[in-house]
Amino acid sequence: MIAVEEARGRILGALAPTPAETVALPEAWGRVLAQPVIARVTQPPADVSAMDGYAVRAGDAVAGAALRVVGAAPAGHPFEGSVGPGEAVRIFTGAIVPPGADGILLQEDAAVAAGGIIRVGETVRPGRWIRRQGLDFAAGEAVLPAGRRLTARDIGLAAASNHAWLAVHRAPRIGILATGDEIALPGDPIPPGGIVSSNAHALAALVRSAGGVPIVLPIAPDDKGAIAAIATAARGCDLLVTTGGASVGDHDLVQSALGPEGFALDFWQIAMRPGKPLIWGRLGPTPLLGLPGNPVSALVCGVIFLIPALQRLCGQAAEAPRTVNAVAGAALAANDRRFDHLRAVLSQDAAGRLVATPFPAQDSSMLKTLARADGLILRTPLAPPLPEGADVEVIPLADLGI
Repeated sequence: MIAVEEARGRILGALAPTPAETVALPEAWGRVLAQPVIARVTQPPADVSAMDGYAVRAGDAVAGAALRVVGAAPAGHPFEGSVGPGEAVRIFTGAIVPPGADGILLQEDAAVAAGGIIRVGETVRPGRWIRRQGLDFAAGEAVLPAGRRLTARDIGLAAASNHAWLAVHRAPRIGILATGDEIALPGDPIPPGGIVSSNAHALAALVRSAGGVPIVLPIAPDDKGAIAAIATAARGCDLLVTTGGASVGDHDLVQSALGPEGFALDFWQIAMRPGKPLIWGRLGPTPLLGLPGNPVSALVCGVIFLIPALQRLCGQAAEAPRTVNAVAGAALAANDRRFDHLRAVLSQDAAGRLVATPFPAQDSSMLKTLARADGLILRTPLAPPLPEGADVEVIPLADLGI
């Protein structure tokens, strides 16, 4: 068995980002930039008013002074003249500040008198309520870096930077192959001794959440020919993920079924719980990640290995899942030589501390427990027992969108 960190490093070291493609801005949400976004314009393009009011010369706009309104500057329609001594220009938010003006008199601080005259109710300071040219960004500035997964905020910034198209990494295609005579699709008749297949659907959702495109393949029975035929059909994928057939009893079946198709094994078995029987290798040109068949094991391995693999394929900086500090909501037993991941609920105590309370039962077949969990408590190999209230490290599942 190899350590979790070594396994993740070997997986990530064998993967490369997908090629770039150009997509329309409305289709870019959730994609990862292959090139930085360079602003094509300056924002704002000139000094503009931040409020509705009057563009004035600050030296003239002292409390009690009378100013003559010589024009107006709505947004998008700059005043063509300039502001001279004792003058003011009616201005609106976003409008260009006319030459000669160096401050904005708020409309609520101006009293309109007869004959186009306003009286200043509050002295204007130079530069007050003016957004300077380039306050947000300047043309030529890199406003978004390569490798960033685009949010709604990023889409708005790219649009403001005058980009209608963006270069992003192609969404990786992930083949998902569930194996086993005993499993049936949801809604189909369940054979005697059989169970409903959940792994493929859960993993497909995980792949989508991480920016990939899942391709769910037909269930393969425990037959060498069937496994080989279906797996071969996934050669166009960027990664093939299998579930089942990775335990001690079934390992030879998977290897013998895929060996003639060009499968080369890198490693098998991880020193972790749940998820010990994990396979990593390559089926010809296609990387292959073989996950355990137990649903909790498959999803925990998905968190630890598949999500970082998807990050690498998408062009992001791949890394271990983020952890937070918490205190144990119950005493924890000593750990054995495998890295453990305990399903837990998260809460806050009276002192505002994050509390992680593990479920009493941690069997790898209990999917309902995983669905109710908020995080995974990490227990390093040979960790000593811990009392309730001790410090622990937790992977928050909400962070991962799964």
